[in-house]
Amino acid sequence: MNPSAWRTIASEPLHKSPWLRLNRETVATPSRPNGVAWLVVRRPVAAVIAPRTPAGEYLLIRQERVPVRRETWEFPAGQIEGDGSDDSILATAHRELGEEAGVRCSGELVSLGLFFSSVGFTDECCHLFLAPEAVPASELVAHDTNEAIHEVRAFSPQALREAVAAGEIIDANTLAVFARLVARSLLE
Repeated sequence: MNPSAWRTIASEPLHKSPWLRLNRETVATPSRPNGVAWLVVRRPVAAVIAPRTPAGEYLLIRQERVPVRRETWEFPAGQIEGDGSDDSILATAHRELGEEAGVRCSGELVSLGLFFSSVGFTDECCHLFLAPEAVPASELVAHDTNEAIHEVRAFSPQALREAVAAGEIIDANTLAVFARLVARSLLE
């Protein structure tokens, strides 16, 4: 793979919000040196965190998701505020634990790597973490005003496996974290 074969020939902004930018881009690729036109959604880097309680249960949140018109069970997640450095990614992970699940990690966050949520249309990159010692936060943190979180529930490892297998968990971020936990033998 030749990274220098990838270059942006043209980029036209079509929409911009605090959460995303939509561009019409023409990009030269290794197999298409003259370029290919593509609509690309640019999104800030995100953090997704699997909070695990000292009892070994995983905390998921149930929240409304307007684009799919349903409530989904998810691990806490949020876009990075700051410069995208390792420190800002970790700060975001800790912030989201408090804002969305009402917990804090009393130990070290365990990095589970990163993944791209939907490579066909967005550059969104998510950093995945395990919070192995999730305990109630000492102070309540208000939810983001754009969120509608209805419940925080503890799932045993077996209940989490069953919810994934039954198709009750459909969020890509949560499924990615689940896959990494299983692949690394961390789902106790």
